[in-house]
Amino acid sequence: MVKKRSIDEINEKIRGGKAVVLTAEQVAAMGKEMTPAEIFSRVDVVTTATFGPMCSSGVFINFGHTTPPIRMERITLNNVPAYGGIAAVDAYLGATETAMPNDQYGGAHVIEELISGKDVLLEASAKGTDCYPRTEVKTLINKDTINEMIMFNPRNAYQNYNVAVNSTHKIKYSYMGTLLPSLGNANFSTSGELSPLLNDPELRTIGIGTRILFGGTTGYVAWHGTQFNTGKPVNEYGIPVGNSATLALIGDAKQMSTRFIKAAYFERYGVSMFVGVAVPVPVLDEDLARRVSVNNRQIETNVIDYGSGNFEVLGRVDYDSLFSGRITVNGKKIRTAPLSSVRTARELADILRLEISEGRFFLTEPIALFKKTSGLNSLEIRL
Repeated sequence: MVKKRSIDEINEKIRGGKAVVLTAEQVAAMGKEMTPAEIFSRVDVVTTATFGPMCSSGVFINFGHTTPPIRMERITLNNVPAYGGIAAVDAYLGATETAMPNDQYGGAHVIEELISGKDVLLEASAKGTDCYPRTEVKTLINKDTINEMIMFNPRNAYQNYNVAVNSTHKIKYSYMGTLLPSLGNANFSTSGELSPLLNDPELRTIGIGTRILFGGTTGYVAWHGTQFNTGKPVNEYGIPVGNSATLALIGDAKQMSTRFIKAAYFERYGVSMFVGVAVPVPVLDEDLARRVSVNNRQIETNVIDYGSGNFEVLGRVDYDSLFSGRITVNGKKIRTAPLSSVRTARELADILRLEISEGRFFLTEPIALFKKTSGLNSLEIRL
């Protein structure tokens, strides 16, 4: 008989203070000595987390109406353009937006400042209408004076990601950081065995409506993320090798912490934003117990040449090697460096563990799970 437990049963144990909640690192260590059946019998929930650069992020803001009212059409926040084609005083500010192409200050910095409680300069203009006669507004705003600040990120928490190297003889500047010539370094950006979608690789428990920690506060999975692609090959442990699945996330940015939302600038590439995400994985059966006990040696990803322009695959490495500081590619030893912070991911996973253990955070059953996909479309140039 197959042993199972439900999310309702786990939540009842949380209410009674009896749920056993461990971080993914703790369970990965257990997995080296215990069977999935033993782990299933001992652990109810595993907390996972990641903290890294996630460009596809931003906030919806409702500024509130002026007197007389204005239908904002051209909007800037600290001189960074926001998209106003939504409604009269609603806007979306993207994390990577900047006033000028080479600016080192952008939407992510504005978002961080708003979360921290600082004042931000709002400037807006419009043609004026009968019902919205005002044509200009210039004022300071902060998170206490605006109505809503909802973080909605179309693509976060990549399941796995490539290792970036550069085989050419010139330095390359990318969203994966500065890549030194002649395979001078290798950058990667996943928290390995702590990473959310690597602990539930088939997304059996993660779907629309899953409650998470997002930027340090409660958030939710709103949809599958853009570029969601479950058609990637898997290794012998059932782990996707390469980018694969992503999540679209939503949460109240007013309640977030700048400890877990940080602006960043990548030299000669542009602005990005570090986002902290922690996801609980309920251990519903022995199969999920096997999944959550995955360790860095069992997780592999591709080494990609970002210098050639063709994104050639140069090999495959595991995360145990990546975290060791050195990998070997084409016979050459290369220094490695994580763009994501495992230390902060550990902190997030432990915060979520305590929140669940102490009965302040309950698990949700997904409203819907995500369909499997076979691949992604590329943009066809037709003009």
